[in-house]
Amino acid sequence: MSNSIIIIPSRLAATRLPQKPLIKINNKTLIMHVYEKAIQSQIGEVYVATCDDEIASEVKKNRGKYIMTDINHTTGTDRVFEASKKLDLNDTDFIMNIQGDEPMINPLDIKNLNKLSKEKNFNISTLAYKIYKKEDYNNENIVKVITKNKISDKSAAEALNFHRVIKENSSGNIYQHFGIYLYKYSALKKFVNFEKSVNETKERLEQLRAIDNNMKINVILAKYFSSGIDTKKDLEDYIKSLNK
Repeated sequence: MSNSIIIIPSRLAATRLPQKPLIKINNKTLIMHVYEKAIQSQIGEVYVATCDDEIASEVKKNRGKYIMTDINHTTGTDRVFEASKKLDLNDTDFIMNIQGDEPMINPLDIKNLNKLSKEKNFNISTLAYKIYKKEDYNNENIVKVITKNKISDKSAAEALNFHRVIKENSSGNIYQHFGIYLYKYSALKKFVNFEKSVNETKERLEQLRAIDNNMKINVILAKYFSSGIDTKKDLEDYIKSLNK
């Protein structure tokens, strides 16, 4: 039987929000908000993959697990892969990559992504949500995914493309993408061996490396809204949501 683990890539070198993983939100650092959501999903062991001693110390202080990685990784997935090599995994095992700045991710959505992906034997899968605000189409901090068919929390569709900015009246099934992926270990190994693609570099979206190399990404609809913390406004909005 295949196992699932969660690896959360995290580093301090963010430019828009310096020291982002260690920012305190209601007396808890951002990285620990994400870590605890991952733990609550109960799908498997949870690790933080980091190149920074400060992040490792924070996780250790809170009795979490971490894996030290190289400082030179340019994407979270490459960092996750290095961490995964230090674990005893089989090609049929599943690795979930939850971005370290996604504190709003709901444990039930994590659990559903894992369950449906295993049932369907997906190689790569991810989550998305309906877009409700017109301004989100032009917000480059909100990544959009276009799918072949409509999606639900019980059925997936193939991702055709990912964009940071997209026209509001564009055709197709357009959703807001969440920073969470589930890879079969064999697919993760294949992914990291590809060179960075032209579209990946242009859009600054590593998932385009998979699409540009004909690797299918299955998209599942999340039941609950989530959004990454990329800017000071994102941080302020998240704090407001916690204090409602």
